[in-house]
Amino acid sequence: MEVTDLAAQIRKEQKKGPVRRLRKNGFVPAVFYGRSAENMLLAVKNDTLVKIHRNKKDHAFIKLIIDDGEKKIEKLSLIKELQIQPLTGRFYHADFYEIDMKHKLTVDVSLNLVGKPVGVDNGGELQHIKREVKVSCLPADLPDHIDVDVTSLDIGDSIKVKDMKVPEGVTIIDPPDAAVASVAVIKVAKLEEAAAEVTAEEGAVAEGAEAAPAAEAAAAAPAEKAEKDKKEKKEK
Repeated sequence: MEVTDLAAQIRKEQKKGPVRRLRKNGFVPAVFYGRSAENMLLAVKNDTLVKIHRNKKDHAFIKLIIDDGEKKIEKLSLIKELQIQPLTGRFYHADFYEIDMKHKLTVDVSLNLVGKPVGVDNGGELQHIKREVKVSCLPADLPDHIDVDVTSLDIGDSIKVKDMKVPEGVTIIDPPDAAVASVAVIKVAKLEEAAAEVTAEEGAVAEGAEAAPAAEAAAAAPAEKAEKDKKEKKEK
């Protein structure tokens, strides 16, 4: 079980002015809470949080080393929510949820597709449909990711949640029939088939257009002959 240390300090002010100054000084306002934990208002360094996020450790265990001005206390947690400002991309607020090693937790775990599908060699295209699944397990059993073997997939085949192999002690909460990955016909091939069909249809229409005048002429010939015979009889 990987644990990342993160220094934090207690903040007593939660009004807009002090919080704005925190951000200006390179800190991110945060809160720590849990099943039995008392809510604690915190401030953590923005640079450290950026590093954790960049290294994709958002779902890793975070050991908060909290300084309350008199002593330091340690709290095991997970980042429950990380708010980011849409315009600037900077961290706006962080929620840390207390981890109890004796209680199951529910989190999203990323999926890692392993192998090259048979269908890709046959001209298909691998589609990664689901990139995360929600799991329930004890903290000690929480995997960093779940591998999904796709080597046996041929064109038209798919792997669903119920087909996945997960570590012992881990339960997937997502619907069993939800598709995780599939191999489909490459779109270019589909477009070529559609173009061929359109060309064939246009050829048939053109042939019909060319045949129409001849058919009309053939239909008009008997009428013209009858009219000619009628005139000859009158002249006689």
